Amino acid sequence: MLSIVIPVYNEEESLEELHKQIDAVAQTNQYDLDIVFVDDGSKDRSWKVVQALAEKDPRVQAIRFRRNFGKAAALNAGFAAARGETVMTLDADLQDDPAEIPAFLEKMDEGYDVVSGWKKRRHDPWHKVGPSRVFNWMVSRLTGVELHDHNCGMKCYRREIFDEVTLYGELHRFVPVLAAARGFRVSERVVQHRARQFGHSKYGVTRIVKGFLDLLTVKFLTGFGQRPQHILGTIGLIFFLLGGLVLTALAGKWVVIKWFMGGDPELHKSPAVIYSVGLLLMGGQFMTVGFLGELVIAHTRKSERNYSIAETIEQKSGLGE
Repeated sequence: MLSIVIPVYNEEESLEELHKQIDAVAQTNQYDLDIVFVDDGSKDRSWKVVQALAEKDPRVQAIRFRRNFGKAAALNAGFAAARGETVMTLDADLQDDPAEIPAFLEKMDEGYDVVSGWKKRRHDPWHKVGPSRVFNWMVSRLTGVELHDHNCGMKCYRREIFDEVTLYGELHRFVPVLAAARGFRVSERVVQHRARQFGHSKYGVTRIVKGFLDLLTVKFLTGFGQRPQHILGTIGLIFFLLGGLVLTALAGKWVVIKWFMGGDPELHKSPAVIYSVGLLLMGGQFMTVGFLGELVIAHTRKSERNYSIAETIEQKSGLGE
């Protein structure tokens, strides 16, 4: 059984065509299909279009958020509602081609738990492609999960992954990394990236900054989520070592002794030294508090929904009926 989860945000023009293409693939391959649309607070007629699709197609179920909670929350809600043993995710803007679905399922049959799409040839402006490639390279190097396109919205998962991986913030692009950290097998395949027909991209320059901060979070959670002292203790030891070396150097020059004897060493009069020490302390405190905050969120929000549902549309019949 296959579930397709589709986050929706102001995509009224593309939804009917997307549903038509998914239906064609399902009929050709005789899939037992479950389609889950999650309206992430759209301001256009997207929900009206989804309601009309649900009226015509009993395989469609839908969720509407009260406001925009972000793609991770939309995927979380969709995964919770999905009924299939295998879950595909597609973007609603028609840049992902549903005709690729059979190839994803064939790849899953090779024994993989996650198959991620790779938009090898992209129809995006250079100012999006360039930073994206740098970001993907950084993610692969830091996490050890070698994928060419961590940002691709077309992915295929085994359902049990979401019993162990919880999304919050904007961690949706890192599901393969989080799954790999739990021991699931991850692979990728090249997909056709179609040019956008309607609307405009929802991501701006801030995505780069947010993506880098999320990458640091994922690196911490996957590398030190169960042993934070290994990283925090290492940082503390480095500060102690640096402080000890400085004190040793000062003692070697009799500065400390002069200070105890009432002398007037020049070092403490330098504003640069005071500012540097202050910045080091502040940096260490902010990093520690940030890491601990992410750790607490990751372990305490597993049972808490990070979205609010306004209404839902249930399927009118079981899968395959």
